[in-house]
Amino acid sequence: MRRLFFATLGTETNTFSAIPTGWSVWRDTLLRRRASSNGPTVERRHTVYRPLFERMDERGWTLIPGLQAFAVPAGITPRPVYESLRDELLDDLAAAGPIDAVMLFLHGAMVADGYDDCEGDLLQRVRSAIGPHVPLGAELDLHCHLTPAMLSHADVLVGYKHYPHVDTYDRLLDLFEIVADAAEGKTRPTMASAACHMIGLFYTTTEPMKGFVERLYATEREPGVLNAWLAHGFPYGDVPYIGSHAVVVTDNDPTKARALARSLRDEFFAMRKDVDPVSLGIDDAIDTALGAANYPVTIADTADNTGGGAPGDSTFFLEALIRRAVDGCAVGPLYDPGSVAICHDAGVGARVRLRVGGKLGPESGSPVDVECRVTAVADRVTQRLNGGPSNLGRCAAISIDVGRSGATVSSGVDVVLSDRRVQAGSPDLFTALGIEPATKRILVVKSTQHFHAGFGPISAHILYAGGRGALERDVTRIPYRRVDTARYWPFNPHPTLAD
Repeated sequence: MRRLFFATLGTETNTFSAIPTGWSVWRDTLLRRRASSNGPTVERRHTVYRPLFERMDERGWTLIPGLQAFAVPAGITPRPVYESLRDELLDDLAAAGPIDAVMLFLHGAMVADGYDDCEGDLLQRVRSAIGPHVPLGAELDLHCHLTPAMLSHADVLVGYKHYPHVDTYDRLLDLFEIVADAAEGKTRPTMASAACHMIGLFYTTTEPMKGFVERLYATEREPGVLNAWLAHGFPYGDVPYIGSHAVVVTDNDPTKARALARSLRDEFFAMRKDVDPVSLGIDDAIDTALGAANYPVTIADTADNTGGGAPGDSTFFLEALIRRAVDGCAVGPLYDPGSVAICHDAGVGARVRLRVGGKLGPESGSPVDVECRVTAVADRVTQRLNGGPSNLGRCAAISIDVGRSGATVSSGVDVVLSDRRVQAGSPDLFTALGIEPATKRILVVKSTQHFHAGFGPISAHILYAGGRGALERDVTRIPYRRVDTARYWPFNPHPTLAD
């Protein structure tokens, strides 16, 4: 039976964030260690990995799991933390014994003190450990920085196609098939990338990006093509290698891989003026929602998306809803461990005075002082996010009376408070605390796009608001110091396309 070593090490680093991605962030998100686990770090009982185990069984492979470490996005990872995790993964690889292939679940935009390209550093060290002939593959988030080191040391890099990332674990299966075929001598992966010289955020739920994703699938159906995807890039990383890339993997045909990657690059670049989604200011988004004939209207508070490294405790939307006495609303999740603790101590039904949010810096706004009623508490709230369960931690729901009530909607502003920095993924974050989204006029969710998979089906309308907060929606206003912006659209309307 052939043996596959599998490990995870990743986070999405917002280099502008003041919140370090230290040990507490890793422990609160995912940190399963071979030395301290009661069992393997990855098991069949972990629902999201069950299809992988089944596929491996069918092909006669066995999984040798190592470190599983992932952190919710924040700022730069301290050097000792990254080096410790990296070396632990390498120790796990050494302890695994003879292996036939290596598969890593990474991100692609991780930055640590002294390391602009953590994934490239890790892949280089893994390659040195296993030698040139053992297939090495990695799965990447499409919001990655595709670097020369990553491309040169991996045999294959497979990225998500969709944003929101509803295909995370499907792509893991694709990666396994490619590395397994390579190890069995059935194929010889050859990979090519083409730089698009674009910086931005591109939603795949609407045209023309929706159609472009279908083009990627069509490319994979061509003879000899093993994989095709678009690395969107991550705008909030101030590192030299940034921007979008088209990536194609073929079976021992580098010429075809290069030609297809360039064709996809050219097609994507031609859409550059049409792929930037409309983003409203806070008050404009509220006005538009109030004018809608049907509800609920879901508004994405994209500027405070913890999935991009934002604090998750900004109060700009909450303050506007209260100031304008907009009732029938729900907001969440808002990160505020202190207020959560007070609500748990007070108990359901208690009326309390809270200073909500605005704790982590000027990008969070000012705390909002409210008198409210505790409507629910929970020691653990789980939602769906990117195809798997996501733990919001200890939570509380409060209801703020804004002095009005509607005949067809519930009154007041309901807020879900959490003690973990996690973005909105699905309506579970509300329903788990007794808040029924269908009864609300407006749902304000702290997310950029991952909320869409869960909230899209229940929403009459979806709006994106890029107002005040940590994540600047206009990329030309991001204060880059290390990016040569003259090489990229939209800074340069006509950048030179070169690989």
